[in-house]
Amino acid sequence: MQKKNKMNIMRKNRSVLTMSGRFVNEAVSFIVFCFLDLVDFVLCFMFKSVDMLIESEWRPCYCSSSAKEAITSSGKILVSEQGGESKIVSLSSTNKLQLEDISDTLYSRPSLVSEVSRLTMNELKRFKFEDPVLVSKRGISSCPSFTVNTSIVEMLQGKIGKQDLHPIPRWSDCDCKQCTSWTSPSSKATLFVKSQYPTSGKAPEEDVLFIHGFISSSLFWTETLFPNFSSVAKSSYRLFAVDLLGFGNSPKPSESLYTLREHLEMIEKSVLEAHKVKSFHIVAHSLGSILALALAAKYPQYVKSITLLAPPYYPVPKGEAQATQYVMRQIAPRRVWPPMAFGASLVCWYEHITRLICFLICKNHRLWLFLTKLITRNRVRTFLLEGFFSHTHNAAWHTLHNIICGTAAKIGSYLETVKENPNCKVTIFHGKNDEVIPIECSYEVQKRIPRAQLRVIDDKDHITIVVGRQKAFARELEEIWRSTNNNYS
Repeated sequence: MQKKNKMNIMRKNRSVLTMSGRFVNEAVSFIVFCFLDLVDFVLCFMFKSVDMLIESEWRPCYCSSSAKEAITSSGKILVSEQGGESKIVSLSSTNKLQLEDISDTLYSRPSLVSEVSRLTMNELKRFKFEDPVLVSKRGISSCPSFTVNTSIVEMLQGKIGKQDLHPIPRWSDCDCKQCTSWTSPSSKATLFVKSQYPTSGKAPEEDVLFIHGFISSSLFWTETLFPNFSSVAKSSYRLFAVDLLGFGNSPKPSESLYTLREHLEMIEKSVLEAHKVKSFHIVAHSLGSILALALAAKYPQYVKSITLLAPPYYPVPKGEAQATQYVMRQIAPRRVWPPMAFGASLVCWYEHITRLICFLICKNHRLWLFLTKLITRNRVRTFLLEGFFSHTHNAAWHTLHNIICGTAAKIGSYLETVKENPNCKVTIFHGKNDEVIPIECSYEVQKRIPRAQLRVIDDKDHITIVVGRQKAFARELEEIWRSTNNNYS
């Protein structure tokens, strides 16, 4: 009896401690993120001022305007800054199609400042200080509306990137030879692809496409797996590891919105078409898993297997009106603890803080790599750092929102298409200690595709699921491809 009472007391104590910890986390998080809201607000004006001084142009950003009403009749769109002048712009049919690929999380991220502004505007509306253009157009629009943003409209019109074929990097981006090699007039507008052909010289039996994750590069595969494949695999497969658009040595156009459509089109152009790839396997890590599923859904007759490592799949509950916002809050809950949640929230919610981080780190990546090699006496392989640094803020910011958050309502259909294709073998790997993508994401994928094999790797995290066990993983991949071929035969 006493033992039972002690256990009850211990449970109550744990419950009290858990609730206390949660309360402290909530309170501290509120203070910290209110402060970060203000910091991002200040950095907005700082970056715009420097943009004006150096580039002679006051470039719009996503925090400068809130959701706008779009009138699709006659191909014209009405946009209006809050409290500013309204204007009507025209977009081509291609531009309007692109709007569907853009996540509203780019410009709809509630903050302390935006909430205060919203309340102020509501009060003004109560006193009839509404925009006369909006009032006059309100009765005309009979077409369904959708949300847009002036920054997006101007990017689609080419006002930000000038639609230059080889734009000069912005002042806050790195201008070293490696980061600007793609701007050379002699370079092709295709992704950087590291390929490995059969060593025997005979025609390859299969092709394999490797897609890296967020702020990474093809080095994640070429420095780990490629050297560790068996001689049989090296003589049987063509291996293609791509640097996604905006990352590694691939083009980083400033006018791009880095949508799913753009990423897929560049992979198709740079790998599938350029190398005449037909039947192939896909191996993808983290964010790359979304692109892998989209490719498998688009080419069900060609994709023989997909191997997903830590896929970021957050199923949206039924009745949830804003799927993109739901996924963003799952990834970035605006909490200071655990540290990974704080880092994700910093990256997802703050456009200008993340631009500052990119300016300090990515623009000066040569210095950081030099210091790393100097401190470690060149005993540490820096390929992960090189991949981490090789991007621009424009590429990372848009890819994060338009791929992970923006596909929230689409990924379910991709999974359903793959499920209905029994000829595509699906294997999922997830590190048990992964703090970046929760293991529940992989279990959810397996629920949607019951035949998928899920392998949880003990004592491994988001990176060490490959790095550090590359020999074992190379053998596991070879077995997957071999079994797939046996099934076909």
